[in-house]
Amino acid sequence: MLKFEPTAKPLVLSDFTMKAKTVFMRYLLLPLFCFLSIAAIYAQQTQKPPLHGKNWMAVTGKPLAAEAGATIFQQGGNAVDAACAMLAATCTMWDVLSWGGETQALIYNPKTGKVIAIDALGVAPTGATPSFFKSKGMDFPPEYGPLAAVTPGTAGGLCTMLAEYGTMSLKQVLTPAMQMADGYPIEAQTANSIERQKKRIKEWPYSKAVFLPHLGNDREAPEAGEVFVQKDLLETLSKMVEAEQDALKKGKSRKEAIYAAYDRFYKGDIAKEFVRGCQEQGGLITMEDLAKWKVIQEEPMKVNYKGIDVYKLAQWTQGPSMLQALNILENFDLKSMGFNSTRYIHTIYQAMNLAFADRDFYYGDPYFPPQEPINGLLSKEYARQRAALIKYDRNNPNIGPGNPYPFENKTNPYLDLLNKRGFTIDGKNNKSGGATPAHDATTKVAVPFASKEEEELYQDRLWRGTTSVEAADKEGWVVSITPSGGWIPACIAGHTGIGMSQRMQSFVLDSALNPFNVVEPGKRPRVTLTPSLAMKDGKPFLAFAVQGGDTQDQNLLQFFLDIVEFGMTVQEATEAPNINSDQLYLSLGGTKREDRNPKPGYITLNENTPDYVRRELKRMGYTLSFVDRSSGPINAIYFDWKHDTLWGGSSNHGEDYGIGW
Repeated sequence: MLKFEPTAKPLVLSDFTMKAKTVFMRYLLLPLFCFLSIAAIYAQQTQKPPLHGKNWMAVTGKPLAAEAGATIFQQGGNAVDAACAMLAATCTMWDVLSWGGETQALIYNPKTGKVIAIDALGVAPTGATPSFFKSKGMDFPPEYGPLAAVTPGTAGGLCTMLAEYGTMSLKQVLTPAMQMADGYPIEAQTANSIERQKKRIKEWPYSKAVFLPHLGNDREAPEAGEVFVQKDLLETLSKMVEAEQDALKKGKSRKEAIYAAYDRFYKGDIAKEFVRGCQEQGGLITMEDLAKWKVIQEEPMKVNYKGIDVYKLAQWTQGPSMLQALNILENFDLKSMGFNSTRYIHTIYQAMNLAFADRDFYYGDPYFPPQEPINGLLSKEYARQRAALIKYDRNNPNIGPGNPYPFENKTNPYLDLLNKRGFTIDGKNNKSGGATPAHDATTKVAVPFASKEEEELYQDRLWRGTTSVEAADKEGWVVSITPSGGWIPACIAGHTGIGMSQRMQSFVLDSALNPFNVVEPGKRPRVTLTPSLAMKDGKPFLAFAVQGGDTQDQNLLQFFLDIVEFGMTVQEATEAPNINSDQLYLSLGGTKREDRNPKPGYITLNENTPDYVRRELKRMGYTLSFVDRSSGPINAIYFDWKHDTLWGGSSNHGEDYGIGW
């Protein structure tokens, strides 16, 4: 049997017996030829055309929001200005987020040649402690309602990006969003989401007043194409612009004026109404929580993959898990395996499982103790150790967290905790003993879904979406944003028109699950949100992001490899079929541990996956499910330095849209 080990060298057939050669030819070379043909098909056609631009590119989750970015570009703004306009518009359109959510961004500054990370994630409010939520019978903070809310971050993130790196006024970039708040024809996707969620929306009086204009009718949500008006939100945005304009009249600089709007949101009358409305409905957020919260500008994480520097946000997101996976996969000859061959799918799945096992245990807010071992986690030596755990012939359902501390010349303070969970020092499952607690039972045996409804609910939590914003201009500014939070059904805080975040649910209450991500007032939860930038030869190479909860870095990893290893164009890569692993702890949904337990060996494939690949994967211990579109709703920009142009790619999943010029 062919032995499958980490190697950077081509396999040599002379090393095998004649029988092994026959097996190799039947199961590996023929699928490789087939998959090369499949790759060629994807290279020939896409469902959406690629975008081309010489001056700028604007890509995001909604057509009207992309138009907002295009408008700002046409008025002379740079990529940061345009990205802020798109962010404001998507929040106003409730594109699986709102103004009370969180913003995570990477910005390339051509003046300094540096990539900047923007941390505009809210924090747990006063009173948000493990004992508080446990007293309510919860294993995790709730999915919905005022107790699910961290402090709003998007307004502060937008103001900070604009003030520090943009060129325009807040009034200019908020104008499209304010026009939409005054009334825009709502699209079917959002209107139907409101209708589906109306029972929960009715629990909150301010949400009911905004979202359900036809109370008492069969359909209480707006109809597709109906003009959707948000008077309270318009007033909130108007107050921010008013604060900016008043500051300008007093002789303040553009930057100072934008921060005056920031202060009104977090310390002034907007904050007071937000807090009043939150607490009236049972929430915990205080004026002090808002006033103390700050946007953080920080160094991003980075690894080099075959000469390409890939940037992600720090371990308060899941972004480093993609970097870990790239480090692991660098030990394999992926291209020789063939695009989406059995070997390729298996290798990608195993690498992601190893990275996610570390994510689930070691990631958290770096500004709170204990300090995460991120340098060890991202070291090439640690990746080689993890790569050696991959079994070539079957899925390993027992993969657990590794031990990155020695790669920082430190001793792991959590070895006892890992041993109690059934894992030895090197991260292998301890089969010789050690008690495995009930909440880890599924790391040994895959528990099937009890019903189709249970599986659909699990997949909804796994994929739970957001949006993405990508922008670039001819001066060299590049922006990649994955904002989220405050999605429908959102609890609106008073008369602000602002839907509160639901990100509290990404905390844990038990350090046995993750000692770095236990809820605490003032602390950021470890989120799934993960924008990406890649640099090559000192120049921007790719800006890319995706929505989809725990699947984000799975899809972005494969998108990146589609381009780098298999030569796809950016649009081809946004549409190319990916696989998704369920062998991880869910970051969203459910208040009980069993709601989030891993599903070892569960894999989602594109429905066009050939029968022989399905058979091979089943023999390797996988449980298969299929979807018609498995690429993830990716948006991206590729930098064509040969022709000094931009390529835009926009997912064929839903309403993602881009405009270039």
